[in-house]
Amino acid sequence: MGVRANDDSAATPAGTDEGGAGTGAGEGGRRPADGSDGSHGTADGTTAGAPTDAAAPSTRAAATGRPGSGSRRPPTVTRDTARPEGGGRAAPGDAPAPARQWPLLTVLGLTALGLLIVGSDLFPHAPRIGTMLIGVALLTGAAIRRALPSVGMLAVRSRFTDMAAYGVLGTGIVLLALMTQPSPWLEIPFLEDAVRFAVR
Repeated sequence: MGVRANDDSAATPAGTDEGGAGTGAGEGGRRPADGSDGSHGTADGTTAGAPTDAAAPSTRAAATGRPGSGSRRPPTVTRDTARPEGGGRAAPGDAPAPARQWPLLTVLGLTALGLLIVGSDLFPHAPRIGTMLIGVALLTGAAIRRALPSVGMLAVRSRFTDMAAYGVLGTGIVLLALMTQPSPWLEIPFLEDAVRFAVR
């Protein structure tokens, strides 16, 4: 019995090899029915010898010379911008759109009125008064920007930057309007000397 078992066990591998060789010859090199090329697959479904996804980050890092799998460059297209400080609505959300933007409309209305006065020249000193009104409109914008927490579209940058820009421009326009020749309403000697030196 022991001899027969040994003979059977020894004959089985040989028979298998012969059967495998015969099968290969009989099928004529046919591919499997599932369309695969006969390569062996791994447990996770990938083909043996093919690069896996786990090796991709290290490959990209080696190619770029930087650690990590993704690029740290900023996007080429900016999709949105941050709202400036105090750029919220100046009125409740259920109010009409003009009411929510009343600070900006106030400044624009005063500026338009000043330009209308300058252009119409309906009374004496109209250009001077219209120019002063434009400066006052900018000073009003600076005051509104300082007093209110939310001013809508009147807010462009930070509160300090807006106040400084509106205030400097408004003050300069008012001073120039007061010092306009002839018969200036305000005389500042060092400013007159600076203007004469610049005009030469």
